[in-house]
Amino acid sequence: MATTASGNNIQAPIFPGSGEFLMNISIGTPAVPMSAILDTGSDLIWTQCMPCTNARTVASTCIAMETSPPLKGSWHKTLLLFEDSGSGPVSIPNIGFGCGVNNQGTGFGQGSGLVGLGRGPLSLVSQLGLGKFSYCLTSISENKTSNVLFGALADLNYSTSGASHRTPLVQNPFQPSFYYVSLEGITIGETLLPMPKSTMKLKEDGSGGMIIDSGTTLTYLQEEAFRALKMEFKSQMKLRVSESSDTIGLDLCFDLPTEDLSEIAVPKLKLHFEGMDLELPPENYMISDPSMGVVCLAMAASSRMSILGNIQQQNLLVLHDLEKETVSFIPTQCDQL
Repeated sequence: MATTASGNNIQAPIFPGSGEFLMNISIGTPAVPMSAILDTGSDLIWTQCMPCTNARTVASTCIAMETSPPLKGSWHKTLLLFEDSGSGPVSIPNIGFGCGVNNQGTGFGQGSGLVGLGRGPLSLVSQLGLGKFSYCLTSISENKTSNVLFGALADLNYSTSGASHRTPLVQNPFQPSFYYVSLEGITIGETLLPMPKSTMKLKEDGSGGMIIDSGTTLTYLQEEAFRALKMEFKSQMKLRVSESSDTIGLDLCFDLPTEDLSEIAVPKLKLHFEGMDLELPPENYMISDPSMGVVCLAMAASSRMSILGNIQQQNLLVLHDLEKETVSFIPTQCDQL
């Protein structure tokens, strides 16, 4: 029996997919279970609806929602059911969600839709009227679960002791739905990359800047910054640059002498945000593929905004405090949260 909640005291399990993280929800009455991608870079909650012209996989869920005449997309309000990992199922009435019948694109191998957690009015965060939420992403290569935490539960696991883990959120009037942060520099090993603080700063015309996106796999850096990072990595890694980078689809790969990444000397990577430094463990920026015999940098260049992707957010409690307009990155063993 599901209990009804306001959304201010909910936790829900999340688990890794194929480059994305998913949560199990149910929509409608009677409830139809589905897995949906957890996406801070999106506003909408949506799923595939009948007749599902381009359902991505056999495992994808198709919701039967009547629209007359049939529409390419439609908007509905219904009951949303969370598989709450604390006290059992929790239902929330009158949650708006979108229906798509002709869905195309990659990333939906396991998910039938999205749960948008962005700033926009149609996101789950906005519909629940939340002042804060947090999530903790387990290793994308392991089949372990963690939680997304809403409202009062969001910062229960946050400790204010020690070094600062908090940086201000930045508003972009041209892209108001995204969670922007100020990345001021990057250190590789002991070398601060030679670029001005303004390189990845949000511009007056709304271009540039960096957003936090749980729905994007890799981290993307502004082209000038990525060129500097790539050059410094090449100089500090004691491995031969692989010729297989184009085949794998990543920009910088090295020939792998061993299957164990821990045995490889990988230079430290530290991100300098406004008010805090975030040093990432190697598994948050290096991907090994023993079958191809390579280890690759899990970053790429962007001609537009920079994006902090989910690989870089593994085993961090990422706390969005929308009342204080801050985001915190707290190193956490997420499967034990």
